[in-house]
Amino acid sequence: MTVTAESVRMLRERTGAGMMECKKALVETAGDLDAAAELMRKAGLAKADRKAARIAAEGVIASAGSADGRTAVVAEVNCETDFVARQDEFRAFAAAVAQAALAAGATDAAALAGLRLADGQTVEDMRRSLVARIGENISVRRAALLSAPTVVGSYVHGGRIGALVALEGGAATLARDLAMHVAASSPQFVSAANVPEAWLTREREILTAQADKEGKPAAIVAKMVEGRLRKQLAEVCLTGQPFVRDPDTTVGKLLETAAAKVTGYVRFEVGEGIEKRSEDFAAEVMAQVKAAEARR
Repeated sequence: MTVTAESVRMLRERTGAGMMECKKALVETAGDLDAAAELMRKAGLAKADRKAARIAAEGVIASAGSADGRTAVVAEVNCETDFVARQDEFRAFAAAVAQAALAAGATDAAALAGLRLADGQTVEDMRRSLVARIGENISVRRAALLSAPTVVGSYVHGGRIGALVALEGGAATLARDLAMHVAASSPQFVSAANVPEAWLTREREILTAQADKEGKPAAIVAKMVEGRLRKQLAEVCLTGQPFVRDPDTTVGKLLETAAAKVTGYVRFEVGEGIEKRSEDFAAEVMAQVKAAEARR
């Protein structure tokens, strides 16, 4: 089959591997990006399982919380340039969207557009007004609402990463500290008990394929796989990660000491999953060749 330059570029971004390895993997998997990435991981060629989409869009993350501390919202509003993302007017709009979403309990993009802001305008009216004045496309991309039996902690880092953590038990300071941790460490699951069986099966297959290359007996390979899987689970699960403010203790131990339990969390990062306009791949390769020749 014919493998496109675009699919090779996307696989390179995702795996960090070389161009020819990516092309070969795509040929073997009939152009299936997910299957090609998994094949490369099994072969030990992928340097990292990077995100399939480049984090490209600019904008800001804003949050808002209820007076009783048990409900909070995080919202993402996008623009075209970092220059606009830093403007007070744009940030005030994002904050107003988060407040409106909290008041209405709305998170759907279409519902957000029709919400009323404090000045009586709808979110969509204000968005259009900003587009006209600023001259950039602006979009209210998404929002998430989280409620907790005890408290929801929120943390926004530099306007670009925002997190909410819901607690049963514990205190507001702990909830905020854990939101800071989630923002910094980006866990995939709360604990090992929350990991889907399909995820475990896939990772075991990949780890087994990697271990088989070491030429060990099957019984040893099985033990190696389980040991590596436990280590991997500690890295991707919130409760297994070293706490960012005290790496000598895990989040799980911190929660145990506080007699608290995480009932949910949300993490937003500006532009995640939005593909930036890509440059021509052939031109990129030629530019690299010319640069290499110039250094000779």
